Amino acid sequence: MHYLKNFYNKTLSYDLLNKFKYKNINELPKFKKIILNFGCKTNDIKNLSYSLLALEFIISQKGKLTVAKKANVLLKIRKGNPVGCKVTLRKQRLEKFLEKILTEILPKIKNYTGLNLNRKIKKIALTYAIEDTLSFSELENYYYLFNNLPGLKITFITTANTRQELLFVLKSYQINVKKSKYNSIGRV
Repeated sequence: MHYLKNFYNKTLSYDLLNKFKYKNINELPKFKKIILNFGCKTNDIKNLSYSLLALEFIISQKGKLTVAKKANVLLKIRKGNPVGCKVTLRKQRLEKFLEKILTEILPKIKNYTGLNLNRKIKKIALTYAIEDTLSFSELENYYYLFNNLPGLKITFITTANTRQELLFVLKSYQINVKKSKYNSIGRV
């Protein structure tokens, strides 16, 4: 059993049961999926292929291209053109990537003070952008290919019902959250 799953089953689930009131054990909040996304500003096929290759190096899972749903004249993007790529992680790959984020990536990021929560955030999802994609050890050896990658957006999707549950789960995994007036228990 993976140590993060063991931590959730042995420690975090009991803490959640003691802090919040649940009628059923299946109501406990947990990570449902993690979505990794490279959004390219231009529809240059070279940048798209490099970002897709970088996702495959990082995750060891094949990614897929995302296409534009609407045309945008200012960015010169037509409807149906590829504009980025993404990978969705679930179950064991989610646990492995969460371990990698907690142990390798977040400590390497310069000037990291925590995830920034604002009022607009949904109660079940949290998005964080990593601008320095070369902090992944898989990409360091291929600097000449991946030095101009756009920022990687990581979206954590949980089964939390309230913002307080989401903050409690993040803090228990020791993911730092910046202090703001919206993080308090009284406000949602």
